[in-house]
Amino acid sequence: MEFNENLEGLNKTWFIDLDGTLLLHNAYKTGEDILLPNTIDFISSIDEKDFIILTTARKNIWKEKTIEFLKKNNIRYNHIIFDLPTGPRILINDNKPDGTKTAFCINVERDKGL
Repeated sequence: MEFNENLEGLNKTWFIDLDGTLLLHNAYKTGEDILLPNTIDFISSIDEKDFIILTTARKNIWKEKTIEFLKKNNIRYNHIIFDLPTGPRILINDNKPDGTKTAFCINVERDKGL
């Protein structure tokens, strides 16, 4: 994914949803998680200096199994937040003094991969 802003040299924080974005939506409820197309390539393309926060509405009771699956599949992340509401996620951030935008939103079609 590319942005129109000159963000080179700036470390980024990625907020990435799990179900329907990286993993098949709700597959964990019926058996085992399933990686969506390009998940590994996409995560691997994120600069090692960047910070990845995974977000999910999964209840905390799924935490151990989810983390185990992510580790098994080498899905890199720095932090994961469970128990979020299922509604929209809103990110608010300030622009840099030079006008560089510091907040972006990308919506992907559920279960189609990245």
